[in-house]
Amino acid sequence: TPFLFVSLGEVLSERSGRINLGLEGTLVFGAMSGYAVAFLTGSPWAGVLAAAIAGALFGLIHGVLCSIPRVNDIAIGIAMMLLGTGLAFFFGKPFIQPVAPGWWSDVPQLEAALRGNVLFLIGIAAAVFLWWMFGATRIGLIIRVVGDSTDAARAMGLRPAVVRTLATAAGGAFAGVGGAYLSLFYPGSWNEGISSGQGLMAVALVIFARWNPIACFGAALLFGGAGALGPALQSVGVSEGYYLFFAAPYVLTLGVLIAISSNTQAMAGAPGELSITK
Repeated sequence: TPFLFVSLGEVLSERSGRINLGLEGTLVFGAMSGYAVAFLTGSPWAGVLAAAIAGALFGLIHGVLCSIPRVNDIAIGIAMMLLGTGLAFFFGKPFIQPVAPGWWSDVPQLEAALRGNVLFLIGIAAAVFLWWMFGATRIGLIIRVVGDSTDAARAMGLRPAVVRTLATAAGGAFAGVGGAYLSLFYPGSWNEGISSGQGLMAVALVIFARWNPIACFGAALLFGGAGALGPALQSVGVSEGYYLFFAAPYVLTLGVLIAISSNTQAMAGAPGELSITK
């Protein structure tokens, strides 16, 4: 689920022509914000909303900074990643021990269903929605035009900087919700090492999925399965060397980057204005 939400957020940002390496920090800060608000209010839904707002704020700051002339997207992304993780560690200290509320509905049957991972179902719907939006709506067309050619967008009377900033903010909101899953569902607690680099791995996942939201869903299942391999082996009694399988997502990320590093196919389908294509 975190891979799915962060990758969808990165697709939204990159399709507008801006790479956001700061989503790792957004993911961590979203996890802390969601957990803290859920604990203070007693509502996990309020926690998810708070995580989305926090992520959108980080994305908005990232977008505004990147709109300044001669500012590098990648450098700002790294700075935002450090800022997000630092702020999360600082403000999250009081919430390391408390347990956030786990109920999602007052209706017992609905509560049981939602405990099965409601955010995963929302993520699937979001992937389908983004795929439809990019291909069949005016908003999707505007984002694609801005991502492919700044000159063409200006000729159409669009403001590329504004479009990219809004797309980056929306992408940050997706990443924030991915962080809320980590703290409210699995592992269901807040700690400073909660993300394990999933925000950065999602960038490779987006390239692997060729900037297609539906393909991001499939890639998220693949990466999530790799991440679940170690705990699954431990649960069935494989105790010798099982910890090596915890490295499976990182090995998979490296393998994906090697597989897509062809000179002719590496950036196939990438938006023309994306900084890594130039």
